[in-house]
Amino acid sequence: MHRRDWLKSAAAIAVASPLAGPALRAAQGQRTLRANGARVNAQLARFDAIGRTPGGINRVAYSDADLAGRAFTLALFREAGLTPQLDAAGNIIARVEGREALPPIIIGSHVDSVTDGGNYDGPVGSFAAIEVARSLREQGIRLRHPLDVVVWANEEGGTIGSKCYIGATESIAFDGTARSGFTQREGIARLGGDVARVPAMAKPKGSAHCYLELHIEQSASLERTGRSIGTVQGIVGLTWLEVTITGFANHAGATPMDQRQDAMLAAARFTVAVNEAVRAEPGRQVATVGRINATPNTTNVVAGSVVLTVDLRDLDDAKVARFAARFREIGAEIGRSTSTTFAFRELVTSKAALAESRIMDVIDASADALGLTHQRMPSGAGHDAQELALICPMGMIFVPSVGGISHSPREFTKPGDVANGVNVLMNAVHRADAL
Repeated sequence: MHRRDWLKSAAAIAVASPLAGPALRAAQGQRTLRANGARVNAQLARFDAIGRTPGGINRVAYSDADLAGRAFTLALFREAGLTPQLDAAGNIIARVEGREALPPIIIGSHVDSVTDGGNYDGPVGSFAAIEVARSLREQGIRLRHPLDVVVWANEEGGTIGSKCYIGATESIAFDGTARSGFTQREGIARLGGDVARVPAMAKPKGSAHCYLELHIEQSASLERTGRSIGTVQGIVGLTWLEVTITGFANHAGATPMDQRQDAMLAAARFTVAVNEAVRAEPGRQVATVGRINATPNTTNVVAGSVVLTVDLRDLDDAKVARFAARFREIGAEIGRSTSTTFAFRELVTSKAALAESRIMDVIDASADALGLTHQRMPSGAGHDAQELALICPMGMIFVPSVGGISHSPREFTKPGDVANGVNVLMNAVHRADAL
């Protein structure tokens, strides 16, 4: 099922969802549970050595360091009394059977990293999911629903494992090269999967009760407001545009200023104009000119052409489309004033994935039961949760990132915040089980 089809039916899902009001009120009356947050923090401290280089954590998907990280994670599954299995995409999955024959609750995250990244993006949610299953067993709590603990393969390279899980493989170039240098096909085989078997593994809509993921915020909203927990409203939609600006390369000393067709000047004006347009309207929308290449890129030549990218994101897909159209208008205006031409090419478009309202209520209630302050907020980054939202109600829990830093060696979440997140996840699972 395509994300656009899911979004069309979002209102119907909210009305017809089996996660109904009376059941939610019953769930809110449950006792408060606590997991072993210290155990998760100790695991994170040990995990930090895997893939650690002078530039940061390098556990890019399918690399030797990724394989070592997955071996560490498989050992954690077994220590928790779980029996992990690999699916055709290389996702690690362990099921705890429930008391009834019901669709599973799925919890998890990933353990691969970006190049020169940090140790918290992904592992916090993965190790927390394992800990929740372990703590439930140790406390003698058996859920009505089965509980599936999942560590997704290659999240950072495009949520590859979770896309395969839901059957959304049309955008995956299996013979394209991943950051590790292996193709997706080769990399999945390195993990123990098999691309040939991927089509048969796709899970249909309604095959899971809900999906919950704990993650570091990767921004500074929680830190600025002093709140402990973020209840994610949804994962923003995005559009990536490639903009080619064509002028005329000419001698930097001999070409008068009023006779130039300077593509670099046009690019600079466009970059500023994009920023001003996005900031002029209230809201959480963001736009970034992140890559710029000039030709001939020489000190003494007026730039003849520039290629740059725009990354545009918001939780409202209509707003994303409107700003993308406005950027094209801005380019045309600047082109006329600088005697250059602007050409736009859409590289990527991803629709917003909205969290299920009743799952957000469960997360809020869990934080309240633990005495933790919380706020609702969008996720500006992509996650496996956006794929799972296509087949079941989805919710995400954020914990603060110190300084709002992520995808960096300086990425850090305080141990107390990690423990808070694990406890909220455990209580959210327990409450969602009653829905």
